[in-house]
Amino acid sequence: MAIKKYKPVTPSSRTLTVLMNEDLSENSPLKSLTKGKKRRSGRMQGGRLTSRHLGGGHKKKYRQIDFKRDKFGVEAKVVSIEYDPNRSANIALLFYKDGEKRYIISPNGLKVDDVLVSAEKEKIKVGNSMKIKNIPVGTIIHNIEMEPNKGAQIARSAGTFAQISGFEKGKVILKMPSGETRYVNEECFATIGQVGNLDHNQVVIGKAGRNRWFGKRPHVRGTAMNPIDHPHGGGEGKTKGGRHPVSPWGQPTKGYKTRNKRKPSKSQILRKRKK
Repeated sequence: MAIKKYKPVTPSSRTLTVLMNEDLSENSPLKSLTKGKKRRSGRMQGGRLTSRHLGGGHKKKYRQIDFKRDKFGVEAKVVSIEYDPNRSANIALLFYKDGEKRYIISPNGLKVDDVLVSAEKEKIKVGNSMKIKNIPVGTIIHNIEMEPNKGAQIARSAGTFAQISGFEKGKVILKMPSGETRYVNEECFATIGQVGNLDHNQVVIGKAGRNRWFGKRPHVRGTAMNPIDHPHGGGEGKTKGGRHPVSPWGQPTKGYKTRNKRKPSKSQILRKRKK
């Protein structure tokens, strides 16, 4: 997918780039697989703000994605590859032989009219889904389950993939997108190939207004605030007050580990991700 640049006729168009979606279908999303999406603006269920600098943005509908791929042994034809405003990856619409329709994450190289199958053991082909124990070592996969029948949780965003490094006592050794190496149950399902839309991370936003379309509000630096609003605020000239970077509530923000030591999946990590 090519990246389009603009003539620098305005300050915002000088660096702005957009993806040319020539491979995407022009049809509207399937109505039966979409539903309304409420904008929470970074607020939790009780209405309390938990994520700052969020709000506004363009209205969008949620596309229901099949992360389980649990329709075994039934062939599905790729009817269209579509844009999804809720994620960085594109999505593919599948028409199954029995008449059912589902959306999946579109892998790199998938084309309209391709036929895909999900089964315990299937042909190694981009877009096919199967148990990891039946996939050869060195194969690139995405849409990976962390627990059997839970649905894919790993390698779902644009351009990501994991690689099978080996097998050991009912578990598979995976090299993750972050560089981390971990165990996954060999009964888990995964999809062959790399997630598509590889140029997504090459796009330059170009102007602040474009971030507002995505629902991102302005982020004010702590050093630009008053002492009552932030620990870095106030002082004569530019200064942080001689302390390490912290949040408005005093919690360290750079290098401070917040991961729960008792997290169940931590025992499955062989090598931590690269710093």
